[in-house]
Amino acid sequence: MSDFNSASNQVRAMEKEVCILRSEIEDARKGIGLEEDNPELKKMMEENMKLQHRLAVLEAACEKICTQGGGSSTLPQGNSIIEQLQGLFTVAIRKAYPSVTVTTVITNCNVPKFGDYQFNSAMHIVQQLKQQSIKATPRDVAQNIKDALPSPVALIEKVEVSPAGFVNVFISKQYIEQQVMSLLKDGIRFPLLERKRVIVDFSSPNVAKEMHVGHLRSTIIGDSICRFLEFLGHDVLRINHIGDWGTQFGMLIAHLQDQFPNFQTVSPPIGDLQAFYKQSKVRFDSDAVFKKRAYECVVKLQSGEPSYLKAWNLICDVSRKEFQTIYNRLDVTLIERGESFYQSRMQSIVDELKAGGFLEEDDGRLIMWSEDRTGIPLTVVKSDGGFTYDTSDMAAIKQRLHEEKADWLIYVTDAGQATHFQTIFSCAKRAKILDAHKRVDHVGFGVVLGEDGKKFKTRSGDTVKLAELLDEGLKRSMNKLLEKERNLVLTPEELRDAQESVAYGCIKYADLSHNRNNEYVFSFDKMLEDKGNTAVYLLYAYTRIRSIARNCGGDFESNIQKVIDTATVKLDHEKEWKLAKALLRFTDVMLLITKNLSLHHLCEFAYEICTTFSEFYDSCYCIKKNKEGKIVEVYTSRVLLCEATARTLGKCFDILGLKPISKI
Repeated sequence: MSDFNSASNQVRAMEKEVCILRSEIEDARKGIGLEEDNPELKKMMEENMKLQHRLAVLEAACEKICTQGGGSSTLPQGNSIIEQLQGLFTVAIRKAYPSVTVTTVITNCNVPKFGDYQFNSAMHIVQQLKQQSIKATPRDVAQNIKDALPSPVALIEKVEVSPAGFVNVFISKQYIEQQVMSLLKDGIRFPLLERKRVIVDFSSPNVAKEMHVGHLRSTIIGDSICRFLEFLGHDVLRINHIGDWGTQFGMLIAHLQDQFPNFQTVSPPIGDLQAFYKQSKVRFDSDAVFKKRAYECVVKLQSGEPSYLKAWNLICDVSRKEFQTIYNRLDVTLIERGESFYQSRMQSIVDELKAGGFLEEDDGRLIMWSEDRTGIPLTVVKSDGGFTYDTSDMAAIKQRLHEEKADWLIYVTDAGQATHFQTIFSCAKRAKILDAHKRVDHVGFGVVLGEDGKKFKTRSGDTVKLAELLDEGLKRSMNKLLEKERNLVLTPEELRDAQESVAYGCIKYADLSHNRNNEYVFSFDKMLEDKGNTAVYLLYAYTRIRSIARNCGGDFESNIQKVIDTATVKLDHEKEWKLAKALLRFTDVMLLITKNLSLHHLCEFAYEICTTFSEFYDSCYCIKKNKEGKIVEVYTSRVLLCEATARTLGKCFDILGLKPISKI
């Protein structure tokens, strides 16, 4: 991060240390036998003094950064406005009230007369002062905080205190204008974060089974999270942990041997692997001889016999091609690391857990409890000596942390697996495989519902196949475009591009725009609406915004960068001001998603940009034409604001996996 944000973040972290230590000192003073000359108490008080000194140095560094350069701020451009304000107000709180520790709360203000942002921590400070027998009103506290703010700061135009104790912050117009120009000249930027090696585990279909609607959310959410992290500059490894191992392959291989005995030399024409799987399952359940042979095939496969490995690879290859077709349509990239990849590491993890004394015998099984011994333990070894999903997940987390050197692990699965991953993470910590410096997240999500409010299925009650769902999306998308007579103005190629952009975009956006923790109703009718918070509305808005510069002609159409290098943005109209401020909330949204990995915040932001742009466009002419329709004047500043809007929306679309097009 920038020097300023780095220093202010350290201030907030150290405040917590001081507060905790101060509390420990008070507890020690109250404790039996801990008098003023007690060595332990003296040591704690010395540590507290050191922390207070370091805190003062950091506060001074923050203030210096804010006021350097002849008394005006040189806060780095491209940073979060809320983060900058939090840093400034944190310093002010420490100056005005060094005895309290509160969270610095800064919120957006939607009423222009009350400013652009508000500081809302005065009441919390009053409550802490009351505990110290100090009387104060929220307004008095707010005034003291205001007086303690570094001044002048280029970010801030003015600061006012409300009677209720809020500090209203008015952002400098010049600062916002500079930020918009920086966006145009340097691109969509994000404050530099510590680059991490991140592994994202998502999608994860099973070999010999078609991808269905149950894989939709994991694939879409996982891909968007990867795009988000890649934009932030992290080193992201996209893992597809497919189900490519287990007893089901015994019956598949046995069935393959019967149906295509020459599979070793001639590639078997398995057109429908799902049907092939069902056939083998029927035989497995009804034919005892076949069932016995299937188990023998599993043993031979796991022992590495070449012919059985070849049969297994043939079956996996058919599935891979089917999976890849879906991923190509959704523009999703993955690296396959199936369950088979971890087989050689499973015995090692079992030996390691045994040696560490973490495994306990339970009715012939070997189980492992989490750190607090609550919930359901992991079954690491079955009573028959076989391994389980628990074993492979422990082997996977060890491989990803220790071999891949990952700093951050993310698992994108349905919310029903939350307890399983909590146990896996806890057991990994207990075994010292996972340390406190590594971040792990289970990104859970709710199920997809049909319009009847029940789990999304076909009319016959079957699971909806993902390929058929995408085909239906294409069909409905084309019908919508023809209904609007877009075929009369678009070439066949442009019409096809629009069809795919709308079809796949609406499916992705309908998923991502909902809080992932909740269920959502899948409805093509709703997601294809061109009004409201839908992909169609956003894509149309983007296309309209992009057309403005083209309609200006000249350098605006052929060399927009030349215009950017020679012009400036001026925000004189209230709608220009509102739009520019909305654009600069991009970084705040990125920081929020970093914390919770919920992409609906970005969807809400993109929708806000489009609606705010609509207000701007209705009130502010970008091009002035005479009665004959000839351009007589181009409002350059406004056209550049349109360009900044398009670039910001374009980056949102890229993260969400939407593909905007120039004509729709």
